[in-house]
Amino acid sequence: MTYLIVLFNLKTAASVEAYETWANTTDVPTVTALASVDSFQVFKNLSVMGSKEAPPYQYIEVIAVNDMNGLGTDIGSETMQRVAAEFGAFADNPVFMISNQIA
Repeated sequence: MTYLIVLFNLKTAASVEAYETWANTTDVPTVTALASVDSFQVFKNLSVMGSKEAPPYQYIEVIAVNDMNGLGTDIGSETMQRVAAEFGAFADNPVFMISNQIA
């Protein structure tokens, strides 16, 4: 299984409440409905264990992708382009990583 892992902070002007509502009502249901995606989870980081430092990223998205080529096609849809633009209004320089589970 291939995973798309996204690390990001919200833009300064973005509301936490607005983002989290949008993630639960729009982003997760839309992405999960894609044929190329098996699951999609969003995590909010609370702290760094053993430290008083803030986590380097506020949020982590983990998307289980069953077909990377299909994901490329799915992302090109009008609906996904709209969702991606909405995500871009919230996320400040997100980092997208493609990963394979090894254990």
